[in-house]
Amino acid sequence: MARFEIEEAAAVITLYGIPNCDTVKKARVWLEQHNVEFNFHDFRKDGLETATVEGWCGRMDWETLVNKRSTTWKKIDADIRDSLSRDNVVALLVEHPTLIKRPVLDTPNTLEVGFKADLYQSIFAA
Repeated sequence: MARFEIEEAAAVITLYGIPNCDTVKKARVWLEQHNVEFNFHDFRKDGLETATVEGWCGRMDWETLVNKRSTTWKKIDADIRDSLSRDNVVALLVEHPTLIKRPVLDTPNTLEVGFKADLYQSIFAA
């Protein structure tokens, strides 16, 4: 397999998620097996900055980030869920980062949510 080589790429490739999530585990294993250097950011332990989530919402549709199948989503008050919009989603995701679909892969060239081996292969192919 080809090694993803961008100067200083390790400093700018970040995988966001929680370590016990099966999909995050698969993504981490894939990246390690393909010698892709990355930083892992644990939502629960490290938290999330408002600016980070704002940046994501500027790079993709905010609805793509929200995991409406999560346990956290089901615990959110129905009025809040029903009134969710671009204007208020960032604060909610920062407060409840487990509402974010996982993992979030942030590279210099792309922002992806979820894990599919073929997608990662196309991102990191030389």
